[in-house]
Amino acid sequence: MSRSYVEKVGLSVINSINGLGSVSRFGSKFFYWFLKPPFRIKNLFEQFYFIGNKSLFIVCLSGSFTGMVMAYQVYFGFKLISVDSLVGPVVAITMAKELGPVLTGLIVAGRAGAAMAAQIGTMKVTEQIDALEVMGIDSFQYLAVPRIIASTICLPMLSCLFVLVGNIGSILVGTKALMIDESLYLSKLGEFMFLPDLLQGVIKAIVFGFLIGVIGTYFGFRVTKGAEGVGKGTNLAVVWGMISVLIIDYFLTSFLVRIL
Repeated sequence: MSRSYVEKVGLSVINSINGLGSVSRFGSKFFYWFLKPPFRIKNLFEQFYFIGNKSLFIVCLSGSFTGMVMAYQVYFGFKLISVDSLVGPVVAITMAKELGPVLTGLIVAGRAGAAMAAQIGTMKVTEQIDALEVMGIDSFQYLAVPRIIASTICLPMLSCLFVLVGNIGSILVGTKALMIDESLYLSKLGEFMFLPDLLQGVIKAIVFGFLIGVIGTYFGFRVTKGAEGVGKGTNLAVVWGMISVLIIDYFLTSFLVRIL
């Protein structure tokens, strides 16, 4: 192994650690500013509309087809061992604990996270952020805080909607297409599905929403070098937003299964 290769790997690790520290410092500023007046209520509701309302269609579409596909896949696997009556609870628990928060997080990271970075990055390169600072307006409080709050609140609601629509799709496929007895399907669903299962997904969605908001705004503020920088910042926001959802999901799962 050549020395230059080891140096490159070491430099990459150091840069990753420095980047993680920068994101952590950036995110920690939120806890100072989010309760500090003046409160940007108009900006907050604009972000609620953009992140929440504008994501409804893609979340419902993804949730419905995910639930239907899951019902088919689980049914044909369970039919081999004659436990096809458990299709309902298996799909519901999987959607509530994992697929709902994770897929919703990926959708919002790809859609809203990219938009956050692009909007703030464009303001950065056109010196609008400098103008805010000259007028005595803290750019972090004005631009980042409303987006982080909105993504943190909207993501669990979108995740619950994803789970609801997915389960409706699963029930329709299970009882109408696969001809599972409807009363048996619903009784098994009520027998094995509990509130902590849904609560675990909601907690994950809250954490994912916060991370997506922090990462999206962070890379927006880091933009440099004009239009090229905006494109690069947007790409990094999407990539690292999705990676963070997938990595943090593992650690949250290993923690939450022990306390819920």
